[in-house]
Formats: sequence, C-alpha cells, structure tokens
Amino acid sequence: MRPTHRHCPVLVALILLSLGGCARSQAPGTSPALVGAWRSSVQFQDGAFAAIKDLQFLYVFNAGGTMTESSNYDGMPPVPPAYGEWRAMGPREFEAKYTFFTSNPPKDLPSLTGGGGWSPAGSGVLTERIQLAADGKSYQSKIVLEMFDAAGKPAPGGAQANAHGVRAGF
Repeated sequence: MRPTHRHCPVLVALILLSLGGCARSQAPGTSPALVGAWRSSVQFQDGAFAAIKDLQFLYVFNAGGTMTESSNYDGMPPVPPAYGEWRAMGPREFEAKYTFFTSNPPKDLPSLTGGGGWSPAGSGVLTERIQLAADGKSYQSKIVLEMFDAAGKPAPGGAQANAHGVRAGF
C-alpha cells in the first residue's frame, strides 16, 4: 500500500522519534556532560605526593563509562597510565575509580642491563568525586588514593587530594 499525503506526518514523526532515541542512547549511569578530554591540576594534602606542587592529570572519559588517566609524573618511576570507570552520581556530580600499577627500581645496573628492569610492586586506586561547573567547562574534585602491595593487600601510602579540571579543546 502506498502512503498518502495524510500518512506522511505520522511517518515523519515516527522516523524522528526513532532517530531521537538513538542519539540519546548511552550506558546506564553515565552522562554526556563529562565525556571528553580534560586536564587537571592536582594537589595532595598528605602522603608521598604532597611535596609535588605541579602534578597534572590528563583524562579521557568515554561515553560507555570507561576512562583513562595519565600524569606528568608517569615516568618517575615508570608507570603506565591509569584505567578505570566513571558514573553519574547526580546532577553535575560524578565518581571515577581508576587503577595504576607501581614498580620497583632495579637493584643495580647489571640487573637493569641484564633484562631485570622495573619489576611490579603493586597498584594504586584513585577514587575521585567530581563536581562539574554549571557551564560544563571545568570541575572541582576530591581524590582518595589507596595503595596495595603486589599481593593486593593494603599498603602504606594512601592520601587525599583536591583537583581543578578544565575541558581540553582546540
């Protein structure tokens, strides 16, 4: 059956509704307000990182609820970026939880040159509560750091920090 002109408004409405639903689909517990790249200045109040006054984190928050974080100190000692998840907690409020691995320095130069390198030492877990500004271009956050040894047991070195982030862009 060929649609008549009186069927066209209904057909157009159905198409627009179906497209609108696709554009809004996202993983449960996430919000597009945080999706994207961010740069933050982080200041720990206590712990081993408190002496660092120029610590910066770069983040990417993905629409599916995953995230990646790297800092300007990832090379001291060598550690990979942190990976984790994030979720919406309320209007303009988010929580991120991400893990990084720590390493032990080589015992001596021969162990380094002989392939020993930097061995695994444990991990750190950062839990960050983020309050996004009304304009969506910056945020304030509080970070809690927990440290774990190579066996996954709690280790000394936990700390708390405040951070201020700005949306990265061109």
